[in-house]
Amino acid sequence: MPTRRQILLQALLLGTACAAAALPAAAADTSAHDFVAGIYDTYVGKNGNGIALDSDAAVRRYFEPALAALIRKDQTEAERRNEVATLDFDPFVDAQDWDIAAFAVAVSDASPAKAKATVKFNNSGKPTLVALDLVKLDGWKIADITWQPHDPPNTLRGLYAQR
Repeated sequence: MPTRRQILLQALLLGTACAAAALPAAAADTSAHDFVAGIYDTYVGKNGNGIALDSDAAVRRYFEPALAALIRKDQTEAERRNEVATLDFDPFVDAQDWDIAAFAVAVSDASPAKAKATVKFNNSGKPTLVALDLVKLDGWKIADITWQPHDPPNTLRGLYAQR
């Protein structure tokens, strides 16, 4: 028959094992802010190459499935016709070229599975504001992007609706 000490030791070890097993999942679950900051970190500085959305895996890494499918379908059709795709600029910076020294991200949570991120930066001296609608699926994904200032504000989904 196990003693109290053995039962307590087993409970302690079991609790420690459960906590250790949960750590990798928690570490892999980045916040909406970290997801967005991770994107924009790639644009900063002279070596900021940005994010190439030139493969199915890259597009699906950042965009929710329905929007990713629109982007990839358009890219595939444009390649087949030897034309320029509808998205002919970088959606994260609303430009084809960039020179960004710093950025600021603000995130507001609409719910545990939705958030809105606003990113402010100067691109080659021009103040730029980009808003990202985020959804949490298997990590955070972009559901839409709004570029401002435009009159009316342009959105990534709207860009494909106009085709």
